[in-house]
Amino acid sequence: MSDAVSKEKSLEEVHGSVQTRHPKLWKRIFAFAGPAYLVSVGYMDPGNWATDLEGGSRFGYALIWVVLMSNMMAVLLQTLAARLGIVTGKDLAQACRAEYSKAASFVLWILCEIAIAACDLAELLGTILGLNLLFGLPLLWGAAVTLLDTFLLLAIQRLGIRKMEAFILSLITVIAGGFVVNLFLAKPDWGAAAAGLVPSIPTGSVYIILGIIGATVMPHNLYLHSSLVQTRNVSRLVDAKAQACRFNLLDSTIALNAAFFVNAAILVLAAAVFYRNGIVVTEIQQADQMLEQLLGSQVAPIAFGLALLAAGQSSTLTGTLAGQIVMEGFVKIRLRPHVRRLITRCIALLPAVVVIAIFGDRGTYRLLILSQVILSLQLPFAIVPLVHFTSDKLKMGSFVNRWWAKILAWASSAIIIGLNGKLVYDQIAEWGSEGTPFIVTALIILIAAVTGLFLVYLLVMPLIRGDKGWAEEAPGGAGAIIGKIETKKTRHIVAALGRDSGDAPIINRALSLAKQEGAMLTLVHVVDTALAHVYDNSEDGGQNVYDEHTREDEQYLSEIVDEICTTGVAVEMALLFGNPSRELIRFAAAHNVDMLVMGSHGHRLLGDLLWGETVEPVRHKVDIPILVV
Repeated sequence: MSDAVSKEKSLEEVHGSVQTRHPKLWKRIFAFAGPAYLVSVGYMDPGNWATDLEGGSRFGYALIWVVLMSNMMAVLLQTLAARLGIVTGKDLAQACRAEYSKAASFVLWILCEIAIAACDLAELLGTILGLNLLFGLPLLWGAAVTLLDTFLLLAIQRLGIRKMEAFILSLITVIAGGFVVNLFLAKPDWGAAAAGLVPSIPTGSVYIILGIIGATVMPHNLYLHSSLVQTRNVSRLVDAKAQACRFNLLDSTIALNAAFFVNAAILVLAAAVFYRNGIVVTEIQQADQMLEQLLGSQVAPIAFGLALLAAGQSSTLTGTLAGQIVMEGFVKIRLRPHVRRLITRCIALLPAVVVIAIFGDRGTYRLLILSQVILSLQLPFAIVPLVHFTSDKLKMGSFVNRWWAKILAWASSAIIIGLNGKLVYDQIAEWGSEGTPFIVTALIILIAAVTGLFLVYLLVMPLIRGDKGWAEEAPGGAGAIIGKIETKKTRHIVAALGRDSGDAPIINRALSLAKQEGAMLTLVHVVDTALAHVYDNSEDGGQNVYDEHTREDEQYLSEIVDEICTTGVAVEMALLFGNPSRELIRFAAAHNVDMLVMGSHGHRLLGDLLWGETVEPVRHKVDIPILVV
């Protein structure tokens, strides 16, 4: 596991700025709430709107299961991203830089920057379309406004992470409220909607299914979440990290299910309004223009436009943070937030302005789809390192992915990678069929092939090399100890009795611990008579040695167990046969013992030679705590 938190803090200006050590449970839960809401806005951006609107208008309620499955994958992957940040103290970008060569890290950074620019393009188009639908603002004027709104969002960012989270939450409320209004007006068939949760693939729906999944899990969100969880002031002790992981899982589940509601609401609205009337929606503006006509209310298009505007604005802010995280994490370049934001926004604005000027309204929808294809290309390069890192015991320690989590994570990754690869393949084929020059098509295929080989490298390299700690971290020091301190629940305590006067203090200590921990107490005595040693290597382990001495030992344990039962502690007894130290070691290994309580018997020098000595041989062969009384 990571020895210490990385010297370079992710989002340093707000790192550890939220206090989480509150005595009341509800205050602790509230302190951890927030990061997942910032992440969730990426799951309801205009790219999702485009795929959900078309899916609902073409196939009715049949594809709701795809939205649900995509959301479940998102919850899993975002949980892994949060755990990576909490446990290692690194965001995903910093982890990649620590793991891979400079060349590989640079390629990952370039791919991620392209994806962030593509994502910002989708958010920008959402804002432009929202302004156009609400106020009739021409698209080009809307593009100019989106350049200025950058500074408004940066001003909010300066107020601190909690204010920013509150602002984002208010925008999410506007988005959800807009769809609640429209669903109320649309009066969908909830029975048919529930039936849509059963998986089915209508004829001709594969492309839309690919689009929905591809638009759901955003690559920059994984980098973002692994950093945002570090804005909480969490101790490096294992117990504190475990609590933070639990509360962030709760935060992610609630926030991403809210995103599922929004995406499902878009699809249900499209099914209830457009599919029912035999209309296929291929443009966001088309949906807005028809809502008033089909629902007979002026409120519907206003609610739709407000929700779209809020979606574009909220996604813009989180995209800015993601850009800062990947630039600092991959290449250690720190730019002022407004400079960083202006660069990203200008990169996204250029293609938007050109397309709007040449193709007008129709061009924005095609540009929106293109932005999702670019995101699809980058997505595997975030997922694969994330799953590898969180499955590496040397990096994650006791927080490493369990076997079932690995299976789910790799299965989700395979589905996302496969479907997104299919989406990219279909898009390239479509461009080729539309008469795209051969040289351009060949260049696109070459780029896809090279990135595919790079992905294979990321997949295979850790499997060949095995688990590996972070290169720049040296073992030892306080950080190595702090990162391993944890409180473990003691469930099974064994008291080794010698049937002599030293048993009373042994039982006292063991019984006190069992009461405190609510643990099972086992009283063990090893019969080490000559007959027991003779039959020790027999098939029954000497258990058929039932002489007078053994009967007395059994009666001794039985009487003590009967008395301890009156205290309410769960207690049992066990008779072993043969060499005491060897039998205690075997018993501890076979019965999941958490603690062993033994007596020293006060032996000194000659006494140990005459009667034997048990403590030293046992403590060198077991990996559990031993309390010597």
